[in-house]
Order: sequence, then structure tokens, then C-alpha cells
Amino acid sequence: MTQFIITKLGPRYVDPPVLDLKATFEESISQTPLIFVLSPGVDPAQSLITLSESVKMAQRMFSLSLGQGQAPVATKLIMDGIRDGNWVFLANCHLSLSWMPTLDKMITTMQSMKLHKKFRLWLSSSPHPDFPISILQTSIKMTTEPPRGIKANMKRLYNNINEQNMDTCNDPSKYKKLLFALCFFHTILLERKKFLQLGWNVIYSFNDSDFEVSEVLLLLYLNEYEETPWGALKYLIAGVNYGGHVTDDWDRRLLITYINQFYCDQALQSRKFRLSSLPNYFIPDDGDVQTYLDQIQMFPNFDKPEAFGQHSNADIASLIGETRMLFETLLSMQVQTTSSAGSENTETKVSDLAKEILASTPDEINYEQTAKIIGVNRTPLEVVLLQEIERYNKLIGEMCTHLRDLRRGIQGLVVMSSDLEDIFLAVSEGRVPLQWLKAYNSLKPLAAWARDLTHRVAHFNTWAKTLRPPTLFWLAAYTFPTGFVTAVLQTSARSTKTPIDELSWEFYVFVEEDAAAARIIREGGGVYIRSLFLEGGGWLRKNQCLQDPLPMELICPLPVVHFKPVENLKKRSRGVYQCPAYYYPIRSGSFIIAVDLKSGAEKSDYWIKRSTALLLSLAN
Repeated sequence: MTQFIITKLGPRYVDPPVLDLKATFEESISQTPLIFVLSPGVDPAQSLITLSESVKMAQRMFSLSLGQGQAPVATKLIMDGIRDGNWVFLANCHLSLSWMPTLDKMITTMQSMKLHKKFRLWLSSSPHPDFPISILQTSIKMTTEPPRGIKANMKRLYNNINEQNMDTCNDPSKYKKLLFALCFFHTILLERKKFLQLGWNVIYSFNDSDFEVSEVLLLLYLNEYEETPWGALKYLIAGVNYGGHVTDDWDRRLLITYINQFYCDQALQSRKFRLSSLPNYFIPDDGDVQTYLDQIQMFPNFDKPEAFGQHSNADIASLIGETRMLFETLLSMQVQTTSSAGSENTETKVSDLAKEILASTPDEINYEQTAKIIGVNRTPLEVVLLQEIERYNKLIGEMCTHLRDLRRGIQGLVVMSSDLEDIFLAVSEGRVPLQWLKAYNSLKPLAAWARDLTHRVAHFNTWAKTLRPPTLFWLAAYTFPTGFVTAVLQTSARSTKTPIDELSWEFYVFVEEDAAAARIIREGGGVYIRSLFLEGGGWLRKNQCLQDPLPMELICPLPVVHFKPVENLKKRSRGVYQCPAYYYPIRSGSFIIAVDLKSGAEKSDYWIKRSTALLLSLAN
């Protein structure tokens, strides 16, 4: 891609230019707002303050972070600014979208007003589809992306480091070692997001201020205590400072794992303490800032996944993701065909597809009859069955209505509503219409999704007809698997007369293939779950434990797992990896249950850094 752009457009399009704020400011006039388009990990406030000092406007610069109830304050700041010639900086416009139309009107009015010539309006906002286009059109737009790669990030941090701290510290050697580890920690957290779902469940905007505060804390605590206060340092840096951004429990576990790896006695005691399994990354011997920069200069230009504790497969997943994003962007920029022959072809194609999907859509399950046979006294599992039937029937009903209307709309018999337009576009692009994804989340393309729906409905249909629960449960078929898992606990709690909050899970993974496992299942409480997939790890069947995946093996099917409710006992944690199971590949908000798997030859930290997880359903 880079090569293609260089040959077709020239090299200046691949080297990100350095943002020269001063030049940008000199280009502007008081009528034009200047807007920073934010990217994760970058905060323009500091560079703006520096600029205001250099052009002697520091005393007359007023900043405000937008959010609830800040609109009147912002309006007053702008009014005063226009009158007195101040700089006004409104940060995080994306947090105050409801006020943006008002700001838009003010900016339009400014175009025809006489303003103080020193007045400037600076804005910053994350990209958001609801941000007013007209503001963007009138403003000067700037963006800075953080440098990519461990080497570039480490260099940037070391160029901004306060060198006096190195001399004011009581124990400079200890401070320098831990500072190097802190820089590496910060860089790993930033760069890890390139692995997408195998990086963080949620993308966090860790930024320079997190690093600067941690740098101050490090100096403060090392000067205060003789013995290295590991507990306090780790809690303040990873728990409070960086951890303050983190909203997902599994991401927090990963953060703690990294800080435990870099902040330990070995980091101070052993010479050239390794920061990853690769030999290139280690804490160098003491020196001044320049010696550290020379050391960083020797880092590889392209980061291997092992630097993060990842498997080489993680790179493949992230590259596939990047490619997909690129093509989605290209597709979204395509001009919709307007030639009549072209549109007729599309209409015929969509109409035929709609007919096909309609023919293959399964029939609704007979809810009334099932409810009647079950009767009034329902077991927890039967309640779940009826709820699932209701949800699937609603989806099937809506699909059939939409598809029939779509075909009639194409023939011109009914008016095409905006909903039908969306469905038309989705079907022609081969993706699932958003209206149908309300029932359950999925990343599958339309054809695979329709086939999958047939299997899901069949899973419940057999159960509804015979009222015998399946031998092997298919967890992905449930629109609300958490409800199913709770129902299993309820069943066990009732039969053993144990309070439900005193029960936890025991997991046993079969050695046998699924078909053989189904034959040897005994009644011992709990349920047997099939079709789980392991992402970010491989499975060693004969030893029933995790192992490294083969190259290119991004997903590995797991054998049948017995989920058995047991009374809360002290669980053995040695040799066990608590593996989160997610409903589908987008992990944020789709966590279902944590399954204990034997960690094999490695400790559980090894799998935490690999983001090894179970998925109930896949993207393809």
C-alpha cells in the first residue's frame, strides 16, 4: 500500500508532517475557528499553551472542557473573546453534541461580524458522525497521530524527560532503571491497541499526562522510602493512574500483569533485565539521557508481537482487521451507481436475494403449544426455552414482513420507507440489516448469518417438540446466554437445596470428539456445552490443556465442556487460566462467563498477555 501511494501520489503522502501550530495560527484570521481532530493518546492542550506563551497571549487564553451544563459558560467566553480579543479553547466538543448546532450558528454569525483581530476560537473534538459539517468546512483542521511503534514512542518519551530528576533522586541508579521500565510499560499499553480484539477489549486513550504523573510519583516514592515500595508504586501507577481509564475487568487484569512483570526485584538486581521474551528489549546500564536514546536507537524498526508477549498470529489478525477497515472505507466512498441499467440490475439482484432468504427462513416455533405442554410449573430451563422461542419468533416475523415489503417496494407497489432503503442497501452489499441484529449480535455476512439462523431455530425446535433438553447445549444459539447459565445454577440450587450465591462452576474439558462425548454423558448435574472456539491459543487434546497455536491457526475449536455447578470451595489457581468467554468476536460488553482451563506448560500470565479467550460464535 505504502509503495503504491509513493509511486502514484509521491512520498509526501506517507510521511506524516510535523504539526507546526505557529504556521497554522499565522494562516488564520479571527473569523476562522481552528479545530484539532483528536486521536487516542494525543492531547493538544499543552502545545497550544506553549504557542500562546510564544505569541504573548498566555494571559488572555481561556480554556473550557465541554460537557453537561457548560454551554452558557462557553457562550460567555466566546462573547467576551470577540469583544476583548481573547483566545478561547473549547475542548472535547464531542461531549456536548446537543450544543453544537448553537455553536454552528454563532460561527456563521461571526463570518459577517466585525471581530477583534486578536480573537481566535480553538476547538478540539474526537471524530463523530453527528458533528456539524458546516463547522468543519469553515475551520482550519489539524490532527496529530502518535508515532507508531515501540522505538518511535520510546524516543519521543525520552526526548521529553526531565533530566534534573535523574540527579535530584536519592538513588539515581534505581530511578533510571524503573524510569526505563515505566517508559516501556507506557509504550506497550499504547501500541497494544494495534492487535484490535487481541489487544484491549476497549480502546483507551492513555496519554502523556498519565506518563508525566507516574514519573513524578516514581521520584517522590523512591526519595521517601529506603526499601522500594513496590506495592504503593504498582497500585498508584497501574491501579489509579493508568487504571483510571480502564473500564473492563479483563483489561485491568492485563494491566496488572504487565506492571508486575516490569516492577519487581529482578528489574533492579539483575543486569540487563529483559522486558520481553525477545533479547532486544532490556533495561540498559546506567547513563545519561543520551545513552538511553542510543540504546533505543538499536531497537528494531518493526515490532514483533513477542515484544508484547503476543503470538505471531496476533499480527495476522490485526492486519486482516486493517485490510477490512481499508476496504470498508473505500466502499463507503464509492459513488452509488446511478445509470438506469445498473440500478435495474441491482434491483433485480436484491429482489431475487430477498426471495431466496424468504424461502430459506425457518418457520416460527409454535409457542402456544409448547407453553401448553409444559404447563404452569416450569423449570428454570423451560422458562429460558420459552423466552428464546418468543425472541426468535419475533425476529422471524419481522424478517418475513421486511422481505415481502422490500420485494413489493422494488416492484413499486408500496412506498420505500427509510427502513426499507437501509435493508435494500444491506442486502445488496451482502451484510445483515441492522433491524435484524437487534435480536442478537453477529459479525457474519448475510448468507452465513441466514444459514446460522436456521441452525439456531432448529436447536430450539427439537427441544420444544420433544420437551427433552438437548444432550449437548449450543451456547451460541441463545440470544441471552447469561440467562441460560443462571438457569443451570438455579436448577442445581433447587435440587441440592443450596443457596444460589453459594454455588460456583467446575469445568471439565472432554478428550473425546463431540459425537463420542455425547454418547458417554452421565447424569451428574450441570450441562454439556459444544461448539466453543478458542482465540489466541491452541488446545492440546490429550493433556486437556492450553498450548501455543500453530502458525496461521487463529481459531481453535474446543472439545465439549462440562459446566458443573459445585459449592464454593477454595479453587486451585496454580496451573489454571481463567479464560473469559465472549458472545462474539467484539469483546467489549459481550462477556458471558469465565471458564477455568489448564494453562499447560506456561503460567496464566502468559495467556493473559495473549488475550486468550473463548468465543461462542465467529465472524465467518
